[in-house]
Amino acid sequence: MARILIAEDDEAVGALVARALKQEGYEVTLSADGAEALDELTRTGGRFDLLLTDIKMPVMDGIALALATARDHPEIVILLMTGFADQRERAHGLDALIHDVLTKPFTLHDLKQSVRGAIEARVN
Repeated sequence: MARILIAEDDEAVGALVARALKQEGYEVTLSADGAEALDELTRTGGRFDLLLTDIKMPVMDGIALALATARDHPEIVILLMTGFADQRERAHGLDALIHDVLTKPFTLHDLKQSVRGAIEARVN
């Protein structure tokens, strides 16, 4: 099954997303911010299929993380999530690098569907 790296600074949201994706059979690693996620990517040699990252986070935001991931690990599909319209606008310039932006609040069905679509896009 696919390996997913989640970067989410809201502990409750991160736990919910991780639990939902684990129930779908994905192997999930949860990071508290972009810098921690980038360290995990470096430590593992980028052995993930999908990066699911919040855009607005302390230390390193999701845009910076997405840019570093696309540069160093172009095989990893990137899916962003945000609850802020201005952050969603920032992501529009990254269309060539990211699969999609998931708008918060989202349902677990929407999350699972978006993740499934991103994983399938990687395979094809």
